[in-house]
Order: sequence, then structure tokens, then C-alpha cells
Amino acid sequence: MKGRVLVVAGSDSGGGAGIQADIKTITALGGFAMTAVTALTAQNSKTVEAIHKPPPSFVASQIRVTLEDLGADAVKTGMMADAPIIDAAADALDEWAHGVPWVVDPVMVSTARDRLLDEDAVQALKARLIAKAALVTPNMAEAEVLSGLTVTDAASMEAAARVILALGPGAVLVTGGHLEGGTIIDVLVSGEAVERFESPRIESSDTHGTGCTLASAIAIGLAQGMEMKAAIARAREYVLEAIRTAPGYGNGHGPLNHAHTVKD
Repeated sequence: MKGRVLVVAGSDSGGGAGIQADIKTITALGGFAMTAVTALTAQNSKTVEAIHKPPPSFVASQIRVTLEDLGADAVKTGMMADAPIIDAAADALDEWAHGVPWVVDPVMVSTARDRLLDEDAVQALKARLIAKAALVTPNMAEAEVLSGLTVTDAASMEAAARVILALGPGAVLVTGGHLEGGTIIDVLVSGEAVERFESPRIESSDTHGTGCTLASAIAIGLAQGMEMKAAIARAREYVLEAIRTAPGYGNGHGPLNHAHTVKD
């Protein structure tokens, strides 16, 4: 076991996304996962029925007590629910996770198109987490919200990434799962450098939690000492195989096979 990742994110009762997906991913890639829960959701493969938010101080306490004892080699943030929770988490991370890479997945919309982040939290997310991230991993819809641009193709993905990069993170990876056509393109912008990662599209409805899974897979790669591009490349391969071998559960957007690295 190598690499400690603290996940600051919401829980998915259906097990396909959120901290459940994060823990499975980090474990499957040989790391140690810890969590600070920012929200409890009642959800399945079809919808998010309800969200329960803990007190912001409790989110901060989870971060503090975990990191002061166990430490971390990377942090991954996901669903943050509202501005007070973002501020409390950011204060605790500033104190206890300074100097380790933060991978910020700006969760705003679920695969089933449910809104997961309050509108008034967007500015807090930008200022408190995105500005300090080593990497931000928005999908195309999230990149539109964060940049104010329309994102429809690889060129506009790059343009949006540059706007987000100006907020302060080290790099931005805009994921292109919703692009038209048979090829998935993810665009990484870091400084003046641009890198495109391409792979054939797998036709599947089992895509619940792909964003959470990808960001956590990158985070454990960074925690294990991998360079950014190598961590992204391994994470993409992990997610693609998890989609390809998905178990087919649920009647909506089904979960991935996070355990495909586990061999008999």
C-alpha cells in the first residue's frame, strides 16, 4: 500500500459515485483512502432524491483529526454542497494539508443531471479551492459554469481551461465524456502547455461516478509520486476498463467496476 489520499466529498448511498467510488478507486490502485464527508445523499442510478448537509464545523473537524494523526500525500475534493462548507473545509485544508497536491473535482451536476452545488457556492469554490489546486477536473458542463464560455468541442474545452487556469490552479483537465462522436478527448492545460488525451468511446449507460473516479485515480497517482501526465494517463485507463467491465446494476446510469484491478 502506497500513498495516502484524504477525500473531502459527499456520500452516494447507491455506491457508484462520491466517497464510495473514491475509496474503491484509491484502494484498487494500491493507496490508502481517508474521508471527510461534506454531504449525505439519498440517491441511486436514476436520481438524487435528497441531500443532508452536516454542520461546516463537523466537516472541518473530520479533516483536522484525520490529518493531524494520519497525514496525507494528496487531497481530493468532490461535492461540497454550499459556501459555508467550502469555507470550513478550505480553512482546515490550509492548516493541515498545506504543501500536498489538491485535486479539485468541481462537482456541480450529476451524471443524471441533478444539480449538486448551490449557486452561491461557485465563487467560494473558485476562491478557496480551485485557486490552490494542483489540478482541477471539470467536465464540459462544469467548465462552462466556471469559465462562462460555451463548451462544445476540443477547442472550446481548451479555451475554457485557460479561463479556469487564470483562477490560480496549477493545471486544468477538462473531460470530454459528453463530446459527440466516437472519440473521447480530455484536454489538459498547464501554463502554456496543452495535452490531449484520446480514447475510443465505449457505448455504455454505466457511467455513474466517472468524474469522481477519474479525479481520485489521478489523486492517488500524485500521492504515489507519479508525474501529472502519467497519473492522468493511468487514471484514464483505469476508468475506461471500469466502464468496459461494469456490472450492469441499476436502471439508470449504472456504477463502474472499480474492482477490476483485483485478481483472483
